[in-house]
Amino acid sequence: MAQSNFILNLSILYRNTQKFFDHVLVPYDIGSGQLIFLLCINENEGMTMQEVTKMSEVDKGTTTKSIQRLIDQGYVQVKVDEKDHRVRRLYTTKKAADIMNAIYEYRTQFRKTLAQDIDFSTFESMLEKACDNAKDESLYESEHISLKIGDMQKMSLKDYPDKMACTIYMSGCNFKCPYCYKRDLVFIPENNSYVDSEEVMDYLKRRNQLLDGICINGGEPLLQADLEKFIRKARRLGYAIKIDTNGYYPDKLKRLIDKKLINYVALDIKNTKDKYAETAGVNIENFDIKPIEESLKILKTSKVEFECRTTVIKEFHTKEDLIKIAKWLKPIDHYYLQQYEDTDSCIQKGLTPYSIQEMEELQAEIKKIIPNTEIRGIKES
Repeated sequence: MAQSNFILNLSILYRNTQKFFDHVLVPYDIGSGQLIFLLCINENEGMTMQEVTKMSEVDKGTTTKSIQRLIDQGYVQVKVDEKDHRVRRLYTTKKAADIMNAIYEYRTQFRKTLAQDIDFSTFESMLEKACDNAKDESLYESEHISLKIGDMQKMSLKDYPDKMACTIYMSGCNFKCPYCYKRDLVFIPENNSYVDSEEVMDYLKRRNQLLDGICINGGEPLLQADLEKFIRKARRLGYAIKIDTNGYYPDKLKRLIDKKLINYVALDIKNTKDKYAETAGVNIENFDIKPIEESLKILKTSKVEFECRTTVIKEFHTKEDLIKIAKWLKPIDHYYLQQYEDTDSCIQKGLTPYSIQEMEELQAEIKKIIPNTEIRGIKES
């Protein structure tokens, strides 16, 4: 088989495309460098410079220079947005309208030339997919992953519904929930040592025929700067990914969902809105419930599977509180009431769990609002 000239062929296609359009556009005093921007603006009248940059994936400096030339040549004009005078929008002019039919004809002519003797529709479809693949940000990432992994459970059947999973606990949290059973993930000890992320990845490589998924817990995992990089690597090994989050970082959550990097989300709901800060162990005056509400909204409008859950403690939750929470959350498909367990590793020892019978009574009430309400972690007090 002849050696592939992939890079050379890409270069030849690119250069000859430039050469063709530089030639046919001479009468209009523009070049191939301005063509893509003129097409973008013509088909998206009123777009901003930033939107053109994002669509074309050309750097900001080149975009600005090319569009300025189109403005100087009289093909594009700038208008101030009527509602926001800080925004400048781009529109084509009558001069541009007079030449667009000719430009589209040149594009069709060049396409026909490329399409000779090949299934061009299939080629275009594959080329589009290849362009999408080229946008994979992992291409530009270093191999090193820096994660503050506080603990790791190599196998679990309870942390990821219907999957044999490895559970990874990230150190660091923006909340200090009194009932948290992972104190050292919140108040990180001075002599703390982290689980090496490369060792975790090596383990996942060896066990990907046995394990189905990875549950990334905390602390709060969305605080980790290299979390997305880690997830990308894990997904390339075939793992489904579950994130357990307190919901205070909706932008980071949305990014992972939009990039289709996570399969399941567990949103930890602490309490009613008015008792949220107290239950999360944070300053009431500085607490904002809006990020939690935004995360809930993101999950409800996305296609990713998710659950909400509340750890129930007598000192923090009454039946009336849980009813208020359920009315706030509905409609959702999965809601779990988790029985609290008092252990030596809890931030505040001595809190009181509800008994099995009491948990079942609470469940019965909440099921009237969220039918699919279940109980987790049952242990008789």
